[in-house]
Amino acid sequence: MKKFAHLSAKSLKEASAALSAAGNSLAIAGGTDALGALKDKVHKESPALLVDLKTINGLDFISEDKSGLRIGALTPLSAIAAHPAVKAGYNVLSEAARSVASPQLRNMATIAGNLCQEPRCWYYRSPDDQFHCLRKGGTHCGALLGENRYHSIFGGARVAAPACTAACPGNIGIADYLARVRKGDLKGAAETILSNNPLPAMTGRVCPHLCESKCNRGGYDEAVSIRAMERFVGDHILAHAPELMKPPLKQTRKKVAMVGSGPAGLAAAYYLRMAGHQVTVFDRLARAGGMLAYAIPAYRLPRKLVAEQIAALEAMGIVFRLNTEIGAKGNSLRALRKAFDSVFLATGAWAQKNIRLEKSELLTSGMAFLTEKKPAVGRKVLVIGGGNVAVDVAVSARRAGAAKVTMVCLESRGAMPAFPAEIEEAVKAGVRILPGWGPRSVLEAGGKVKGIEFTACTSVLDAEGRFAPCFDEARKQVVKADQVILAVGQAAELGYAAGIKTQRGVIIADEATQATNLSGVFAGGDAVSGPASVIHAIAAGRRAALAIEEYLGGARKLANVRAEVNGLLELNAGCAAHSARTSCTESKGLSPEGLRAEAGRCIDCSCVAVNASDLAPALEALGARIKTTKRTLAAEEFFTAGQLRSTVLDKGELVEEILVPAQRPGSRQAYQKFRIRNSIDFPIAGLAGVFSAAGGKISEARLVLSAVAPIPFRLKAVEAFLEGRTAGERTAAAAGELAVKEARPLAKNLFKIQVVKALVQKAVLSVS
Repeated sequence: MKKFAHLSAKSLKEASAALSAAGNSLAIAGGTDALGALKDKVHKESPALLVDLKTINGLDFISEDKSGLRIGALTPLSAIAAHPAVKAGYNVLSEAARSVASPQLRNMATIAGNLCQEPRCWYYRSPDDQFHCLRKGGTHCGALLGENRYHSIFGGARVAAPACTAACPGNIGIADYLARVRKGDLKGAAETILSNNPLPAMTGRVCPHLCESKCNRGGYDEAVSIRAMERFVGDHILAHAPELMKPPLKQTRKKVAMVGSGPAGLAAAYYLRMAGHQVTVFDRLARAGGMLAYAIPAYRLPRKLVAEQIAALEAMGIVFRLNTEIGAKGNSLRALRKAFDSVFLATGAWAQKNIRLEKSELLTSGMAFLTEKKPAVGRKVLVIGGGNVAVDVAVSARRAGAAKVTMVCLESRGAMPAFPAEIEEAVKAGVRILPGWGPRSVLEAGGKVKGIEFTACTSVLDAEGRFAPCFDEARKQVVKADQVILAVGQAAELGYAAGIKTQRGVIIADEATQATNLSGVFAGGDAVSGPASVIHAIAAGRRAALAIEEYLGGARKLANVRAEVNGLLELNAGCAAHSARTSCTESKGLSPEGLRAEAGRCIDCSCVAVNASDLAPALEALGARIKTTKRTLAAEEFFTAGQLRSTVLDKGELVEEILVPAQRPGSRQAYQKFRIRNSIDFPIAGLAGVFSAAGGKISEARLVLSAVAPIPFRLKAVEAFLEGRTAGERTAAAAGELAVKEARPLAKNLFKIQVVKALVQKAVLSVS
């Protein structure tokens, strides 16, 4: 056990202040649980301070009056189990306390400590933090595809963003929309995606799918094919655009201008139009879409599809003014700002960067090559550059008929800025890649390029990470070519942006809001970040739209589109079977059957550790309230499942006492606990039941399960079913079936279904 500072608190105020001030601290209520966890080094970091609450006087008591029971936070469980008042009028609590551990441990353990205990999951509790799981700040729940006999059967808790969502620049709720796909709810899946990405038909084809690289299923068999499913849903959105991309119901009188119709501008336009504003998109080119319409090769992103996307946005009421260049005579940015309530600059990075070599004018611009409808292509093509544009140029040249295409870049193969998947596609297309070489001179004859002489590049960046390539002049090679295409990066053209602060060729904008130095003017996309992916640009457009909406006086918020049942997310119970991923091709996407099969592979990363407190369900069934140093709240509001927390207590917030209301005279109460051994063991499943009944007829029931979900699980549907019914075999059997109707057991805990049914049936029959 690591050393720690220790404080014997004299009051809750002192304890609370110490816990709040310390960075990593821990309160000790009874000590039976926390000290063992410290000894086993369950957590990555051990607390620097332990605050002992047992030294505080006045927190060990049980009192009763007409309103009910008051129980101090440090009251031992043995006292609760034996107290006459508890046994007489609140025996479900007495039985729950008596069921905990052994007599010796019950003498030490306190009611507040029992309620605030950490998860009992073996992945969480593994010594030396062998499994740094979701609840401890890790990336996945080991129980989902591992040993899960004693885990949740009623869903998981989303304690943090799934790894796929965390890796996505657009923060798309991937697991959320796949859950809807599994239910056959394509409309819901579409709405989920659209809340973060209005162009999924585009990203479903050209996104580097960073999400897939972090998919937790990848360590089990193969990562889920997220991009292919996004493409399917994106195509569904365009096919049903009148239903899924409707004009807003309410209109405002605010006017917003987008300068640039690339992905950042289109995303901002979509969200601002959804907010009811009048949105006008200006672009200097003849077609809207920016890089989507001009620079990304048509084999990757069909021009017809881009046109359909623009048409869907136009149908929402977004106005496109094409062949209109801001900055040209009569169209200054200043005049535009006066005419509109806010302006968003998303002009991209279209200018081709050059290299300082004699006769470089003989080289073809990569951007010019990509934007031509039918570019002229040589027999031997040399592409200089290692980014995504260079890859697109190289593959496009091969497709256009070049017999040999060579791609040369300064970086090593592993350090190439192009996305790895794109590099692999280039290799498959027959592109030869020569990494680690820099152009030294242009070879020409008769005014025509004949090739490039290269020098070996030993390093690209200096010690500070700045671009400062070094070369080995003793190592040279010549690559012959009849066409050399330059694709060493693009720069933003900002001549129109008078008054806007820039740095190193890009606009300076706030990272969170995309705001520039001019009031009401925002900027995003490649004009701010430099060349990046489509999803990065979309994310910037969305951030800007939210900030502009707030600037215009609106509410900066988005709706939560993920449905939850009883506070828990429905699990994908069938994900554990090993399976190969279902992919698609450039020309053909997934079939509906392939979509459902692939969505069924999603682990839906959430925590399935259960709340193992015996007293928690008893207190919920009794309608108890918990008084803390800050507030008083109902017992059913007290529990949660989050990173390093199982309650809603804030840092430094402590439980003072438990308030249990007086129960109806003659109420029937019982706590049942299924476990392997009658002592020591935590529940595999437990049930606290409180009934009001006369002559066997139930007038009211409160039933709460323990150890079947990340939080105590109240059976509200069963309670409603039992009201007004006579307790008996048929009623009990029906109640048992209803209790597990929404259960979704994992691969190894199906037996818990029968346990829960038996507990519910026994509880109902106890009333008769």
